[in-house]
Amino acid sequence: MPECNECKKIVWPPTEFCNNCFGNVSLKEGNFEGKIIEFSSKNNQYFCIVEFEKTVRLIATIPKIPDIGQSVKMSKCGISEGNYFFEVS
Repeated sequence: MPECNECKKIVWPPTEFCNNCFGNVSLKEGNFEGKIIEFSSKNNQYFCIVEFEKTVRLIATIPKIPDIGQSVKMSKCGISEGNYFFEVS
């Protein structure tokens, strides 16, 4: 997760500078656990809205049928064809 080096605020979407104090932002290492808020499916593929750090919500894929409130961890993330992607498990 991108975190401000000065005020320690999670910065989303990721940027170079904090939108709170304008400090430099760096990626915080760790195993980030989130909770599933909602989910949907299409063509046997599952998508869910996951909330991390009670701050950041993002749409991710998940390999099996999820449950609302289920704890998950980020397993993959990156950029493909100019778009961000996230996978949780």
